[in-house]
Order: sequence, then C-alpha cells, then structure tokens
Amino acid sequence: MGVAETATETTSAYVSLEAEIPEVLYRGMKDFIGAHPTWDQYRVMSSALAHFLFQNGCGDRAVTERYLNDLFTRRDA
Repeated sequence: MGVAETATETTSAYVSLEAEIPEVLYRGMKDFIGAHPTWDQYRVMSSALAHFLFQNGCGDRAVTERYLNDLFTRRDA
C-alpha cells in the first residue's frame, strides 16, 4: 500500500459505492425515504449494511455501534 493510499484512507470516512439492486428494493427504499424525510439513500444503505454485517458475525466495534445506534435511535416521528 502506497503513502498516497494510506493518506487517503485516513482522511476520508466515506467510501463511494455503486450497486445494482432489484427494482422492488429500490421502490421500497424510495417509499420509505418519502415517508421518513430525515432518512436519505445513504443512511438507508449504511444502516442496512451495518445490520447485515452485524447479523452475520462482523466483530468490528464501529459496525456494532452503527447497528445499535440505528436500532435504538429514533430520529424522526
């Protein structure tokens, strides 16, 4: 790993991700976001990924914290 890669990894807390999903999931996400204005596509995907990783045995503390925060924090009415 080069110095430039290491510097980039330490300064950026986000990674861009592009994925194809079934249309039914897209519509469900769109409907959910429409009904919950404090959520956006990035928060939904991040929450879903943290949930999947936690449920499948990921032991990373940051993943566990994200999962539990999303599980117990209600940010919208």
